[in-house]
Amino acid sequence: MTADAVPRVVVAPDKFKGSLTAAGAAAALAAGLRRGAPGADVVELPVADGGDGTVAAALAAGFRPAGVRVEGPAGGPVDATIAVRGRTAVVELADTSGLGRLPGGALAPLTASTYGVGQAIRAALDRGATRIVLGLGGSASTDGGAGMMQALGLRLADDSGREIGRGGAALGGLAAIDAGGLDSRLGTVTFLVASDVDNPLLGPRGAAAVFGPQKGAGRADVTRLGRALARWAALTAGAVAGADLSGAGTGADLAGAPGAGAAGGTGFAALAYLGARLVPGIDLVLDLVGFRRAAAGARLVVTGEGTLDRQTLGGKAPLGVARAAGRLGVPAVAVAGRVLLSEAELTTAGFAAAYSLAAVEPDPAASMARAAELLALTGTRIAERWC
Repeated sequence: MTADAVPRVVVAPDKFKGSLTAAGAAAALAAGLRRGAPGADVVELPVADGGDGTVAAALAAGFRPAGVRVEGPAGGPVDATIAVRGRTAVVELADTSGLGRLPGGALAPLTASTYGVGQAIRAALDRGATRIVLGLGGSASTDGGAGMMQALGLRLADDSGREIGRGGAALGGLAAIDAGGLDSRLGTVTFLVASDVDNPLLGPRGAAAVFGPQKGAGRADVTRLGRALARWAALTAGAVAGADLSGAGTGADLAGAPGAGAAGGTGFAALAYLGARLVPGIDLVLDLVGFRRAAAGARLVVTGEGTLDRQTLGGKAPLGVARAAGRLGVPAVAVAGRVLLSEAELTTAGFAAAYSLAAVEPDPAASMARAAELLALTGTRIAERWC
């Protein structure tokens, strides 16, 4: 087989939640592909949709890890990781302030904070970053990103001039914002925010109403958080205008921006105070990991996640991978524990084929336990069909 005839296959799955990380899924699929097509050039390129796994995807693509100790969502210390390459750093909210960082999994809808995200950003600045990718998703808090900004030097005071506490509920007592202490390095940094939601900060589709209940907020809590976020947005309007921080609009304008409600409203703070640009999470991750370079001229792209369903069609990682592959003229096939989409839906989404692990092992518990083995078997089937 000549070098030109060697088929290249790019394996770019997201995590199989509860079973395998994205890197683990990629390794298992790649092993099967190599077994089925021994001469193939199989490139492992695990991805994420901007939430949990974003830093891991960057590390797999060659970024260096940097450990940071930050304040977790409940106030205790958390050891997190940022990814650094040159002047670019990747910070993942889920790793610093996510639901998985709540002690014992005890939800704290009113008091959980994003303070640790700001500390991780400051650590990236200390390492010389001038381009910071912030992955949103999986947050434990509904504080509008206020904690993140407090860690970066924004002073939030009550009507007595005292610093308010952590969490979304504390914003109900916010009376004044002082941006004078913000880290001066922020003005020299380009912020890109990876998010897969387009919710605004406020209203029936806002952070409190839609995502608050997922974080343990009852009906009264949602009302309280909604009012607190509205106060945060109103006072931010004056703070941003007075300090000329973003040039993107007032805080009130940005509260209605698509994605402002991401990660409990952290998207709003990133827009208003950091001048961030919001980008679909998977598109940003594909750029970070060099997907276009790897996939151009490939025979096939293999992607996947735990379940292919209607949520996938809303912008999850496999859809983004399939569309990116399609733009390069490369067919994309998907592998999932369960495939709940029709043939027509799969075709419209850009998948040339879909393989379900449930077709091999119908018992869900057994399928999850044997995920690596089943993915390898499926990889071999794919190689025999496509390579």
